[in-house]
Amino acid sequence: MRLINLLYSLVFLLLLLPTEVMAQQDTIVKKSKTVSKKMSSATDELKESLSTNDEAKIAKNYENVAQNFIKKGDNPKAEEYLKKALTSYTKLNNNTAIARVTRSLAKIQESQNKLKDASANYKMASEAAADKETEVLNKNDYNRVQASAPIVQRELIGSNISILEKENRKEELAEAYVQKAANSMQLNDKDDAIGNLNQAIVYAKESPKKVIEIKNEIAKVYASKNQFDEAIAINKNLLAEAENKKDFDTQIKQMQSLATLYFKKNEPENAIKSLQNAYKLATQKGNSTEVKKSLSALLAYYKDHGKDKESIALYDDFFKNFEQLIQSDSTLIDAKLFQVTEDKIHQLEKEKSLKDELIAKKNTFNYFLIGAIGLLLIFFGLIAKALFSIKKKNKEIALQSLRREMNPHFIFNSLNSVNQFISQNKELEANKYLTNYSNLMRNMMENSNKDFVTIGNEIEQLKKYLDLEHLRFQDKFDYKIEVDEALDTEAVFVPNMIIQPHLENAIWHGLRYRDDKGLLLLQFKLDNGKVAVIIDDNGIGLTKSNELKTQNQKVHQSRGLTNTKERIALLNDLYKKEISFQIIEKESPETGTIVTIDFPLIEKIG
Repeated sequence: MRLINLLYSLVFLLLLLPTEVMAQQDTIVKKSKTVSKKMSSATDELKESLSTNDEAKIAKNYENVAQNFIKKGDNPKAEEYLKKALTSYTKLNNNTAIARVTRSLAKIQESQNKLKDASANYKMASEAAADKETEVLNKNDYNRVQASAPIVQRELIGSNISILEKENRKEELAEAYVQKAANSMQLNDKDDAIGNLNQAIVYAKESPKKVIEIKNEIAKVYASKNQFDEAIAINKNLLAEAENKKDFDTQIKQMQSLATLYFKKNEPENAIKSLQNAYKLATQKGNSTEVKKSLSALLAYYKDHGKDKESIALYDDFFKNFEQLIQSDSTLIDAKLFQVTEDKIHQLEKEKSLKDELIAKKNTFNYFLIGAIGLLLIFFGLIAKALFSIKKKNKEIALQSLRREMNPHFIFNSLNSVNQFISQNKELEANKYLTNYSNLMRNMMENSNKDFVTIGNEIEQLKKYLDLEHLRFQDKFDYKIEVDEALDTEAVFVPNMIIQPHLENAIWHGLRYRDDKGLLLLQFKLDNGKVAVIIDDNGIGLTKSNELKTQNQKVHQSRGLTNTKERIALLNDLYKKEISFQIIEKESPETGTIVTIDFPLIEKIG
């Protein structure tokens, strides 16, 4: 067994040395024709454009080289050259090209699971888009990458498919249906995934390589359903097509895929036979990468099953064909030649950078221009400062206006309540209600010019409001206010009148529709140096509430939330605070909503 382990390790050490062997054999270089005609042409044009310092051609050629890497499946290299193309297009201020390249870059980054970078580039592509359709496509992809819920992602993918169908963009439609299939797998709807992949094939017919990739994905879905016969049939058909076209690379990959399926189906004899065929064909055609994959799988199986004789025989065969394999593998030479080409490109890039730097330095020697620019900068700086001051003042006025905005719906309901008490001869309740209402209004007006108040002041104001609503709906809810002992209510500040609209929503759109009495819980907590305000109600919840709302109620609640968001945005902008809030609907069997508002720990306003 030790001998087999040693042989196993030695084989893979040798497979890691192709570059060394290649560098020592000059005769191999003579046999290599080219990396690929398209890649060679693209790199030659790139070198020429760098030599002439033609920025427009440089940008286009960077993009062409990147597209060739995408076709080869080398996404890291494609990303590198797309970034270079984007830099050049940015210098040229070519928004159409920026939108195109940024979207391609986002797709490549997403394929490498660089979701943060992909998200940023989808957003940039949306902002640079020249037409509405492209803008929406990129916005949808930005939101899709940001979203974690598969249902949300599905809606966004569906929106993109609708746009792409109108535009008849077949290549992107194929990609979108592949995305939809992946989404179906997340939702564990494998039949739907197969349907979407078949739809992707319809749009990918002009790209045989893409069709093969999609069919392989269909086979994988069948395998995940333990429908191995269907999966094997797909791979066999792909193998037969590849044999007719003499597409040796595809033949090898399909044999390897069949081996994987046979192993899963517990048919090791067929699996080993497929791997042996893949190994032989890869050896004959000089594809060292696929030789390594097939050899790895065979040796692993032999090692696990104690088949030492087969391992040794495979080892002997590998070494017997090793030199021929290296000599016939043109991809090794192509890689070396491209490395030489890329080194030349890097050298030309450095020369271009030096030229640009020299030109920039030459221009800076014009003292008169420098002085004029300096004066202009000072002038514009003063203007910018004045504009900034005006803008800040406008924001302060806007914030004050929003804060003082009275709620017509609340006033109307309050007056109705008084009228109801009077009509029922409940003079005591009516007087109490009017007294509480006037106290609340006076308190709100006294604080109307303040952006922040202490927690104690805010709780006092909120308690008056809740007492008022409890008097109106005393058979619908009770309320409770809890304050973390670690919070100094007289020293810590919170934004004024940010919490009240959410309490009103909880009462009017949730608790008042309950059949029995509910509970409204208001908590102030100190969490990791931040103040968290939690409004927890067990009302009927957002979904049921929306079904019951009148059109006027929907407008009212929408304006209340919009007002709150606008004030938070202005406070964050003016005071550089990180204030945020989120609304979550409770999951069944519970009902109600939880609103969480996070504030920084503010102990001084200035």
